Amino acid sequence: MPREKNTDIYVAELLREAEIKATAEISGIKDIDEALKTASKRGTGKLGSPEFIAQVKDFVLIIEDKRDTNFHIKWNEDQSTLDRSVDATVNYAVNGAVHYGEHVAKHTPFKKIFAVGVSGDEVHHLIQPVFYDGKTISILDPVETFINFNEQNIDAYYNEQVKGIRADEELELEEIVKLAAELHEYLRDYAQLGETEKPLVVSALLLALQDPSFKLDDLIGDEVKTDGDIVWEALSNHLKRIRVKPDVKREMILDQFTIIKNRQSLNKKRDDLGMTPLKYFGIYLQKNILQALRANVKEDILGRFYSEFMSYSGGDGQSLGVVLTPSHICELFCDLLDVKPTDTLFDPCTGTSSFLIAGMHRMLKNAKDEHQRSEIKEKQIHGIELREDMFTIATTNMILRGDGRSNLECDDFFNRSAEEIQRTIAPSVGMMNPPYSQGKNDATSKLREISFVEHLLDCMAEGGRVAVIVPQSTMIGKNGEDKKTKRRILKNHTLEAVITLNKNTFYRVGVNPSIAVFTAHKPQPKDRLVKFFNFEDDGFVVRKHVGLVETETAKDKKQRLLDCFRGKREAPTKFMVETTIEADDEWLHSFYYFNDEIPTEKDFQKTIADYLTFEFDMITHGRGYLFEEVSTC
Repeated sequence: MPREKNTDIYVAELLREAEIKATAEISGIKDIDEALKTASKRGTGKLGSPEFIAQVKDFVLIIEDKRDTNFHIKWNEDQSTLDRSVDATVNYAVNGAVHYGEHVAKHTPFKKIFAVGVSGDEVHHLIQPVFYDGKTISILDPVETFINFNEQNIDAYYNEQVKGIRADEELELEEIVKLAAELHEYLRDYAQLGETEKPLVVSALLLALQDPSFKLDDLIGDEVKTDGDIVWEALSNHLKRIRVKPDVKREMILDQFTIIKNRQSLNKKRDDLGMTPLKYFGIYLQKNILQALRANVKEDILGRFYSEFMSYSGGDGQSLGVVLTPSHICELFCDLLDVKPTDTLFDPCTGTSSFLIAGMHRMLKNAKDEHQRSEIKEKQIHGIELREDMFTIATTNMILRGDGRSNLECDDFFNRSAEEIQRTIAPSVGMMNPPYSQGKNDATSKLREISFVEHLLDCMAEGGRVAVIVPQSTMIGKNGEDKKTKRRILKNHTLEAVITLNKNTFYRVGVNPSIAVFTAHKPQPKDRLVKFFNFEDDGFVVRKHVGLVETETAKDKKQRLLDCFRGKREAPTKFMVETTIEADDEWLHSFYYFNDEIPTEKDFQKTIADYLTFEFDMITHGRGYLFEEVSTC
């Protein structure tokens, strides 16, 4: 067969994007090149040369490619083992890659081989990794990029996909979920706290523990100066120390924490604990939570706690429309919107401040100096939260992440005009997870998710980038008013992309979510192509007793999404459709999807076989007349 030039170029681009230094046909590694001198796929003992070879740490990556996906992989008749015949080795990508992998493992010290078969073109392709350790062939799940095989990711990928070892991050998350559930029980059993009170007590103690003058040993259960008085004084001092301003904001936060002083069940010694429940909770948090919170800059630990508490609330969270955003979605927003240190970030439905934390850390990471970092914290992070308890949680979360002066306000987003926000904030980046299912009738129509989206877009600076996560029904348009809103959005703004997400993104909530990306104050041109993605297979899975966790395949799948979103790659329509849109359309991948894959010979043969089976079955059941030609005379 001729060399697969087009596929070679595509594979080379994928390797460059993954920052893998690969060579064509020869490796430059003495042992491997010596072994390949006798690695002919025809078994002649002559030279054999795979398309690409790379050494990554102590792994060897060997890649064979074919232009035609019909020559991707050939199985034996049992369909469970690779065909190792000369014909299969010569003509099929995966079989050829495995051949070279075995040869290298047999004749060199390298025993950790990823043999990868690639077939097809940039749009329709298959990438199949196989691991060989010198003894056993392990067929792994297909991938979309080579990002799992670079120096940063290959060890974790090998441990999870080959050895079945769970990642440290997953184990840490499992422990956090376990601790959250345990603390929930303690808060209920020892202090008789309600569901919305629990996170406030947790937040108050976490803030008090930040103050250098506060010591848990000072909590002795005194009836005159109670433990709650001491905690209150410490958290009040800490808010002053870190200069939370204005005073009205500080007082609002303190007002939410009066439960610490006023609840007798928190401040009375219990014989079974030998201390007050407040002290017991403080010790628990210091020992089990505070260290994890300080060490982990990505995971919204406090938000996760709040989410766990709400999951026990008998549906209270959902009835209030509270759906907390997972951290990986916050990170994805930062990628989609390309958040920069010069941006001004705005979230009008702050919740626990997950978006603001993710955006702030992205901006601080790329800041050029300390002055710019100070500017980011003091002037470029803005949020609005309606609920006072959630506002307190959000502020606490930001404080614990090193920002006590972020511009969070407790207010109704719809009380603020677009003109005012443009004048006072002028946000260049907007992120939002609005309350769900609030607009039940005409009187509350402004509370529909699509109304939140429109108002946020109107509030942005010209050319502002916006991402929102909403139920898929929002992108359809639930009624005539929603469709009118969609028309106004297209009249004034541009829809860039809609991403259909994993149905378990909001685990245990029962929402099918999607992400919509917009550019503000640039009307939608009629011929503008919008990208619609089916990203349900995102590499996140539900684990028992943990919830939604990230597997190592998530990096690969996310990179493919970002590459396609940024125009670096094409993709089959089952993953991405680019099309013009109308306001009355359902702005979802499923609405625009069409099958653009050319059927293979095997598909044709299967269709014919199915038809013949159907015809035979009809004839044997006395219905052969269905296939007789009808005379037109």
